[in-house]
Amino acid sequence: MGERAGRRLGMAALCVAGLVASGAARAALPSWIGRWLDPATAPFIPVPEIDVDPNSGTTLGLIPTWLVTDDKSQIRKIIAPDVIHNPNFGWGARGRIFAYPSQDTQWSLVAGAKQRVESEFDFEYEAGRLRDTRWSFDASVVYDRNGTPRFYGIGNQSPVIDETNYTDQQKYVQTTLGWNVTHAWQIGWTLRAREVAIQPGSLARIASIQTRFAGLLGIGVNHEVLNRVEITYDTRNDATMPTRGGAYAIFGGVASREGIFNATLYSVAGFDGRQFWHVGREATIAAHVALRYMPGTSNVPFWSLSSIGGDRSILGEAQPLRGFGTGRFYGRNSFSSSLEYRRRVLSLNAMSTHIDVELTPFIDVGEVFAHSRGSPVAHLHKVGGLGFRGLAPPFVVGYVDIGYGSEGAAVFTGINYPF
Repeated sequence: MGERAGRRLGMAALCVAGLVASGAARAALPSWIGRWLDPATAPFIPVPEIDVDPNSGTTLGLIPTWLVTDDKSQIRKIIAPDVIHNPNFGWGARGRIFAYPSQDTQWSLVAGAKQRVESEFDFEYEAGRLRDTRWSFDASVVYDRNGTPRFYGIGNQSPVIDETNYTDQQKYVQTTLGWNVTHAWQIGWTLRAREVAIQPGSLARIASIQTRFAGLLGIGVNHEVLNRVEITYDTRNDATMPTRGGAYAIFGGVASREGIFNATLYSVAGFDGRQFWHVGREATIAAHVALRYMPGTSNVPFWSLSSIGGDRSILGEAQPLRGFGTGRFYGRNSFSSSLEYRRRVLSLNAMSTHIDVELTPFIDVGEVFAHSRGSPVAHLHKVGGLGFRGLAPPFVVGYVDIGYGSEGAAVFTGINYPF
């Protein structure tokens, strides 16, 4: 599932509700509350939503949630509309469907808006996830108007005092076609056409990006067409919840302002590696490293530069640093690495499915740097933290990750592992 769609589901809260919905917990509650928390008697599960993000602040709401399971008690569909309130953007509502027809195919649809500034539409489809056929395919159609992004300047030491806010409105279509040479080896081609409009910020007490960085490339309306090739070697035992094996990719691509083969705006190349070791019956050690270089740049907009910050690793693009907000550091090149110890501490049957709860201490390090000949590890930002993960095998992972870095603590929620 896509980053925007996954981050806003509040699946961690759904897993907490699963614990409450267990029989022992329901027995201790008044009968009228117990009926609403029992999947056998409630028309839906009313899940409280607490969405915490260092950029957007705290969003509160209610998610009436329907789970559709198969005869093996595996989740096949999540229907989760919500009503929410954010102090910056007012009341809002969203409709969401996450579907898992098979282990080989997934799709999702998310659409919604708030009273002020923010709105979204995100459709994503993925087929051939198991790589058992000759071709794999995924596609995204996205419109996203987001009022929370921050910009502090270019460079690894951009100061907090230079914080600005902007409204990021993106429209894009993206597709990746993968040729499965063998079960492990894949050659993929990614094509993305997008329009990005960087508009004035709307958050009180934070300067708008135009007031402090008036000459910054990328402000206003810009277009970009990306072509990228990835060669991947993947031996993971599962694409969603891996416990052993690895996935290693090298990639390279070019972007132009318009047209598939127009004049080059910038070029990009790099490496992404993920390795998993099963430790006993209950634990997994997960490691990730990513390098991104931009060897050829010409008037590149700031939002296409390498960046670190936030909780998500996107192949060939932004990388996590979970003690800082998304896009905290921008630069020409980037390095990122993470290490997690994922240990299962609880298992139970709830909400018509099986749920495992993991406790996950983690470490993130990363930096951006200007010159390709420079060291990618000379001035690392460091983050330590603790994650709480709820797993509904084989498709759904919900998380709460709490990280602490040099600028304080950050809390993230969403679905899917960060890498």
